[in-house]
Amino acid sequence: MACSVSDSPSLKDLPKVATDLKSQLEAFNPSCLRDVDTNEKIVLPSAEDVATEKTQKSLFDGIEKFDSSMLKHTETQEKNPLPDKDVVAAEKAHQNLLEGVEHFDKTQMKHTTTEEKNSLPPVEAIEAEKEKNKFLNGIENFDPTKLKHTETCEKNPLPTKDIIEQEKTA
Repeated sequence: MACSVSDSPSLKDLPKVATDLKSQLEAFNPSCLRDVDTNEKIVLPSAEDVATEKTQKSLFDGIEKFDSSMLKHTETQEKNPLPDKDVVAAEKAHQNLLEGVEHFDKTQMKHTTTEEKNSLPPVEAIEAEKEKNKFLNGIENFDPTKLKHTETCEKNPLPTKDIIEQEKTA
């Protein structure tokens, strides 16, 4: 496409720039800028992402192009979830037992007296056992430090030699 001079806008048709901005743009020094390395980052999908996308696409294509005329007709079989006669009879028997217990007539029962049997030993046996336990505790807990010190004095009841000789002569 060639540009003709008649197609270009005239100077008065161009937008006007403020004088202070124009002077700043004319005085701009590009050497004041810092050098920067631009790193162009292109994020590409991984092989795993591409594979999952392909499987999804093939799945959707399969669903869209599915031919339902290839399906076989089947009859729906309804199963009876109701219990059979034996279960119903057992449940009724259980219910009758519960009602019998709940509505039991207590007035038809005979009066009974409860006889309590005492399986405890007699008082004399308990007292004898207490005495025996007290005696055993006394022996087991005996404190020999409370004894008084005594000295033993030996007495010899044997006759002396003189008495033996007198008895021999007699």
